[in-house]
Amino acid sequence: MSKLLGKVAIVTGGSRGIGRDIAIELAKNGANVLINYSKDEEGAKKTIDIIKEFGGYAIKVKEDIKSFKGAKNVVDAAINKFGAIDIIINNAGISSLGLFMDASEEDIDNLIGVNLKGPMYITRHGIPHMIGRGGNIINISSMWGEVGASCEVIYSASKGGLNLFTKALAKEMAPSNIRVNCIAPGVIDTDMNAFLQGEERKSLEEEIPMGRFGSGSEIAKCVVFLCTDDSSYLTGQIIRIDGGLI
Repeated sequence: MSKLLGKVAIVTGGSRGIGRDIAIELAKNGANVLINYSKDEEGAKKTIDIIKEFGGYAIKVKEDIKSFKGAKNVVDAAINKFGAIDIIINNAGISSLGLFMDASEEDIDNLIGVNLKGPMYITRHGIPHMIGRGGNIINISSMWGEVGASCEVIYSASKGGLNLFTKALAKEMAPSNIRVNCIAPGVIDTDMNAFLQGEERKSLEEEIPMGRFGSGSEIAKCVVFLCTDDSSYLTGQIIRIDGGLI
């Protein structure tokens, strides 16, 4: 419970899925957590209720991180409430299936906005508060950011950009004792993958060497590892958690 005692963490997209599991695991380890969400008020409240059940502490802030100002508001809320920021988890993300040639300008702007610009904006506003105290920035990418996926071209491009953002920023921030890493999940059992049912799900599970989808808690436990001194010499890395799929 004390690994992250007193630390302050921002988790974007914390109202459900992997983001919820990350927020819970950070709180279980003693962190005070700000949960950012854009639409799902009830989901954000549920995350907080779960955290409160075991004595953790969290607040929620509704903002659209595609907006430079919205991202600043998230960071400002953390500073106003807790007085510091130690951990930034850029988890918020959206996906869309379809042929790239059918994509609209809105489709492209939306995916790049949430998946790449959002993490950049949150990090841009958060870093000045981390200088002088150190900290950890963890980006949640995807295995498709490394190898690309047909019919998820924009999504793959946004996550590939997030991977290189991680590597470049890690080099820039290392002298300030701010570590920047990335987790690239494979197929995780979340609402985003709920459309995979029956034979379609079974067929995909058979392609995964470990024979199953991953869980959000498995991603969350890696996040905690990256936020502690157990990984004190680890920065600029893309850690793929995909059950051996690629």
